[in-house]
Amino acid sequence: MNERLPYLRKKSMSLPLTPGVYLMKNKKGEIIYVGKAKALKNRVSSYFGSQNNHTTKVRKMVENVEDFDYIMCDSEFEALVLECSLIKQHSPKYNILLKDDKGYHYIKIINGEWKNFFAVKQRLDDGAEYIGPYTGSYGITNAVDAAKKIFLIPQCTKLFPRDFGKSRPCLNFFIGQCSAPCAGKISREAHNEAVEQAIDFIINGSGKAVESLTEKMLEASENLEFEKAAKIRNKIAAIKKVTEKQKVVAASVEEQDVFALVCSDSKACLSVIRFRDSKLYDSEHFIFDLPEDLPEARHELIRSYYSMRDFVPRRIAVDGEVNDSELLCEWLSSLAGRKVSIAVPQRGEQHSLVEMCRSNAAQKLAIYLGKGGKATAALDELGTLLGLKAPPEFIESYDISHTAGSENVAGMVVFKGGVPYKKGYRRFAIKGFSGQDDYASMAEVIERRILRYFEEKDSGEGFGRLPDLILLDGGSGQVNAVKPVLEKYSLDIPLFGMVKDSHHRTRAIACSGDELSLTSKRAAFTLVSTIQEEVHRYSVEYHRTRRKNASLSSSLTSIDGIGEARCKALLKHFKTVKAVSQASIDELAAVKGMNINAAKAVFEAFHGQKS
Repeated sequence: MNERLPYLRKKSMSLPLTPGVYLMKNKKGEIIYVGKAKALKNRVSSYFGSQNNHTTKVRKMVENVEDFDYIMCDSEFEALVLECSLIKQHSPKYNILLKDDKGYHYIKIINGEWKNFFAVKQRLDDGAEYIGPYTGSYGITNAVDAAKKIFLIPQCTKLFPRDFGKSRPCLNFFIGQCSAPCAGKISREAHNEAVEQAIDFIINGSGKAVESLTEKMLEASENLEFEKAAKIRNKIAAIKKVTEKQKVVAASVEEQDVFALVCSDSKACLSVIRFRDSKLYDSEHFIFDLPEDLPEARHELIRSYYSMRDFVPRRIAVDGEVNDSELLCEWLSSLAGRKVSIAVPQRGEQHSLVEMCRSNAAQKLAIYLGKGGKATAALDELGTLLGLKAPPEFIESYDISHTAGSENVAGMVVFKGGVPYKKGYRRFAIKGFSGQDDYASMAEVIERRILRYFEEKDSGEGFGRLPDLILLDGGSGQVNAVKPVLEKYSLDIPLFGMVKDSHHRTRAIACSGDELSLTSKRAAFTLVSTIQEEVHRYSVEYHRTRRKNASLSSSLTSIDGIGEARCKALLKHFKTVKAVSQASIDELAAVKGMNINAAKAVFEAFHGQKS
């Protein structure tokens, strides 16, 4: 607890109710946080009141505040402009900051006896020719890769003529993506001509490249050089094919940026894809600590991103709510010198672009964390759909299984990081009542699980860890039956049901009195379906095992002198009824709880004779 809280609270109450910027400082006088406020008094005093309502990040920041300063402004917009300037100047520890590692990129052309070209990050004084600079590696790297494939330029690191005849042609030659100069499959003149055509393709675009090649193809055809004309025709076809592929990442909006934010349990990733002339030309991603308020985080991220960029597009598409979006648009418009809009697409092409951006962010975050990209994307999508503060890293799911109320059991499965965690699976036999009551069964199981948590919480493992999300196989009825149990023990665990359709397939997520459709959330739908199928399989499997054991044990309890206790003892010792039937009288009598008369009765029951 910060001992200076009373002083800071008193000082904050004397602030004016006007727009402005406040600067939080630590003991060294360093600025650790910069914020803006519509009313300085209300905003700053909220930090130094009750700490229970603050996020972890804010509490940690407040603990390190020694003092604060403020600057009054004439409007909230002026406060935003000043806030951006101060954040850029001081890089405060507790503001979300994006590190701009975007450098310039070049195309390096080696003009030796055998020409070649590469995408590089630095321009060296090595006598080579450089084209550029280009901002961003995405567009230039893709252009170089496409040009090399179209014009059959080697993509390996071999140097010619040094590496002639040292190895067989690689796979690229056999799949038609390299002319294999290493194996003497093309002359030096033809290779160098192909390199020049490829560079022309990169610089002038596909249209002019096709026009130039078409002229050469017709010329070769008129000169009866049909083999040469056929090769040029193949290059034209390859260019057109690449151009068609590029349309997959083309948008009807000519100029825009798309933002998507994906979170894990500890980190977050912002992905930005940029469109110019209706085509994707650049892509970036940033990894940072997990934010606790997503709308506020999106506001800070967009502001921080364009503080580092010279160009602001007319339209920005985002994957969720943005705090103070109108104010942010006003600031972006002032930077761009024209109107800028922020949109949250809900359907159609724009929504698909946002989902593509989200998938990229999930993949980058998964690589950073060493996880699967699909699982990360699914958890993020599920967390967003259910309104959770963070993606549910640890999910528990429950299902009830019985036959007309007999052998009533439940299965609990655990998904950790979006994949089954079989070490955490548990089975329950319903003990509180007999008969059929799925709601009461589910409530009993959850209560027993919670009681085990209080017994084992010091371990932090197994039952000693609470889940981030509970999914019940069922609808609102199951959810309403279990909710009072969580409230009884003051546990705030997100609780939902998994609703099936008439074909026993996952259809929706159930809340207390409503349903959330999963049809538009493909990754989340797949994950929930997998969880529902797995918990159903596990509970049914346990139920069948119990029924089989009950059927087998009944053949023992039907013997005179063998009750439930002796039946269990025999099965525990011999494992199976068959082993019991094959045991001698002495072996049977040796089992704990048995005597010689009971042993004889069992032996005679299976062998049909007096011993």
